Amino acid sequence: MEKKRRTRRTAPSTIIVRPAPGRQSRALVQCGPLVVPAAIGRSGRTILKREGDGATPIASLKLLYGFRRGEHPSRLETPLSIRRIRQDMLWCDQPGDPNYNRLVRAPFRPSHEELKRKDGLYDICVVTDWNITSRTRNRGSAIFFHLIRPGYEPTAGCIAVHPRDMRRLLPHMRKGTTIRVL
Repeated sequence: MEKKRRTRRTAPSTIIVRPAPGRQSRALVQCGPLVVPAAIGRSGRTILKREGDGATPIASLKLLYGFRRGEHPSRLETPLSIRRIRQDMLWCDQPGDPNYNRLVRAPFRPSHEELKRKDGLYDICVVTDWNITSRTRNRGSAIFFHLIRPGYEPTAGCIAVHPRDMRRLLPHMRKGTTIRVL
């Protein structure tokens, strides 16, 4: 008689993003007992997310996978699938294009974001399932969890943390982890 092996499956963790007092573009990210400051959209948070509104969606966002800069070879401790960013990697943010809110390759004419940015925001970047699995035009694109600008400047709708804090959070991130923006 063959023994069945049981694998222990743990539920994906939940990361909470709640508004920080003072400025609508600031938040606190909590993963278990770990709480770190973050920048969110310049327009704060919204239930009715639209392309270009500068707001972070109030929603439960599943994590899909991540990207990292290739010329920064340090190992990232995370069970999340992390891909190396290449020069030709872009993200389409043109609502009328069939590739809207998808990874595309250069050359690409419609509106897009470069993943290999000069400012380092996407040196570590985690893709959330905002408007990806089930896409709707103009509902918002490229809602990522990425690195901050100096001074925690607001984002265009993403959630951004300090590189040190990203490295502390990554071990708790895997495909299916939920980021709940309150």
